[in-house]
Amino acid sequence: MLDELRRAAKRAASERALRGVLRDCRRLLSERGEASGAIARALVERFAALEDEQQAAFFGHLSRDFSPDPKAVLQGAQAYADTPSAANLVRLTQLAEPPRQELLRRINRLPGGTASIVAMRRALLARLARQPELLALESDLLHLLSSWFNPGFLQLQRVDWNSPAQLLEQIIHHEAVHQIDGWDDLRRRLQPDRRCFAFFHPQLPHEPLIFVEVALLPEMPARIAPLIAKTAAPLAPGQFKVAAFYSISNCQPGLKGVSLGNFLIKRVAEELKRELPQLKAFCTLSPIPGFARWVRAGAVCDGLAKPRAERLAGAHAALLAACGGDLGSLANAGALQKLPPETAQALLRLGAFYLGFHSPTAGGDPVARFHLDNGARLERLNALGDMSAKGTSQSLGLMVNYLYDLGKVEAQHEKFTEGEVAHSRAIAALL
Repeated sequence: MLDELRRAAKRAASERALRGVLRDCRRLLSERGEASGAIARALVERFAALEDEQQAAFFGHLSRDFSPDPKAVLQGAQAYADTPSAANLVRLTQLAEPPRQELLRRINRLPGGTASIVAMRRALLARLARQPELLALESDLLHLLSSWFNPGFLQLQRVDWNSPAQLLEQIIHHEAVHQIDGWDDLRRRLQPDRRCFAFFHPQLPHEPLIFVEVALLPEMPARIAPLIAKTAAPLAPGQFKVAAFYSISNCQPGLKGVSLGNFLIKRVAEELKRELPQLKAFCTLSPIPGFARWVRAGAVCDGLAKPRAERLAGAHAALLAACGGDLGSLANAGALQKLPPETAQALLRLGAFYLGFHSPTAGGDPVARFHLDNGARLERLNALGDMSAKGTSQSLGLMVNYLYDLGKVEAQHEKFTEGEVAHSRAIAALL
């Protein structure tokens, strides 16, 4: 009996907290002037204190209760259809905008409001699959954050060993491609032949949004291990000919889907070109995280001409024969290192088809889509490029170099949007 009373009291308190947040939302939309700041602050604090279940209910109310009036939108649309004047278009636009967008804009004006909205979207994304009815609310948040985090507002900063310890700790924590194994590892990645750059927003001055790590090298790299070896000796500046982007990591889950990385790479390339005019090429050394799964699923590329379809099928058959039909057995370094040359070539051919023809599709490799849509060229495939457990299980050891020719990225981006992958002669020979 006592436990039931306690649960009932807890439910009542949670419901009161939810009602308080919703009341603040309505007050914030109705207020003008300085009072709105105090209301916004109270709203943000109340939301942060909500339990998971009440946050879900809050998002449901935002989605339902702060949407446009369908009848008013219909009337506005009919008026614009009858008389397509500028005034009617403005009126229709105002009617069609959900009131929650103005609510979010008012929260954003609060000191720390931007961070609160990013955190709010992170919480929303975590439950979107379970509550698809929140898709319109998610669309509003993405729309607003894409505007507020426009690259024109972002600040590019170099991260080095003299950066604040708090920032360096965040770099270690958020590295998502090649884990940083403590301070010694980070120190090596910030030596003079390495660079790390991050984007910051004025409203989040101490929070990196995304960062990229770069190796300055004599030539295009084929293997990741030498780039991230803690004991490797730094190269002399006279050897810097190529800038290789080998890791890019997002730090803010609440900004998922907001375009940041593509602008970061181009900005960093321009910055490095100014700092080191002797650099001749900008490239990546990238993983292919979806490759092994595609190979195990049959290595299918739709729409190939018959000769190419036969070459793809032949490469897949050769790989199957080499592992006795057990493709899963190739997901370790020892098995990959023992492949005979002709089978290793078949593996490279499969990689070329995967990146050259499967990547433009909706289910294409996410890293490939990122770089190719960013205007990079598919330059070279590297067997045994990543022999870590992650590299062999996801990519069968393959890594890829994408080349960023700053004078051609726009044209190559346009080609990719039309389903065509810009590639080198070395890749063409595999297709």
